Amino acid sequence: MNKNRLFLLFCSILLGAITIFFLALILSLFGQMKLSSSLRPLSGDEIFFSVKLTLLTATLASLLALLISLPAAYLLARHTFPMKSAIETLLYLPLVLSPVALGAMLLVFFNTAPGRFFEAHLGRVVFEVPGIVLAQFVVVVGLCLNVVKATFEQVNPLYEQIAMSLGATRIKAFFFVLLPLARRGIMAAFLLTWARAVGEFGATVLLAGATPLKTETLPVAIYLRLSSADVHGACLFILISLGLSLGTLFLLRHLNGDDRSSLITTWRLLP
Repeated sequence: MNKNRLFLLFCSILLGAITIFFLALILSLFGQMKLSSSLRPLSGDEIFFSVKLTLLTATLASLLALLISLPAAYLLARHTFPMKSAIETLLYLPLVLSPVALGAMLLVFFNTAPGRFFEAHLGRVVFEVPGIVLAQFVVVVGLCLNVVKATFEQVNPLYEQIAMSLGATRIKAFFFVLLPLARRGIMAAFLLTWARAVGEFGATVLLAGATPLKTETLPVAIYLRLSSADVHGACLFILISLGLSLGTLFLLRHLNGDDRSSLITTWRLLP
């Protein structure tokens, strides 16, 4: 056997091993559910509440992250300005900082004068549902910004320049040229952000707490079940989370195609 085949065999063995490992993890959940019974039987209302709260807060946090990331990523991808590198580093901090640390920072902030003023006049955040949205947003915004910026950088700025040379304003070039060309990357950014928000736990549990039927997202529900030694109930919530994750990955796999086909006609760009 030559060296090329040996190398391919080595790669195949590693790929097969890691695939089998993850399949074993998933199958172990079903095996554990057959062997164990729930200490406190789950009602449909409890499951529905956790799923509904998770989907609602993750969607709100992801939409907010995307709305902020679009203009911010445009500036970072298309323009040079003072302190750009420092600002970019700061905005990417949630990508590398522990979610627990981010949650602790949020909790400390709301114990300061500006934080107390915010809660007194704009609404409660700590140990409330809005705290879940805020914690998820802080954790995922760096990811969203990074993906959107990379998407914008892959779009040739010549298309926007042509549109502006034909009379379009910069804002029209942004909305009617750049965004359509980058639409698949933007959708991928939203899905990745949403999936990350669905699985967020560390910052959420510190800022919003882990109150059953109040701030009980899917990760919190898993934590509460495991903390009470209810392995059966924890496995059920894990399987629900797994289904959401696999569904998101399926959508991401089908986000392909040529964005340039969506370039609009010149007359719509004209003032």
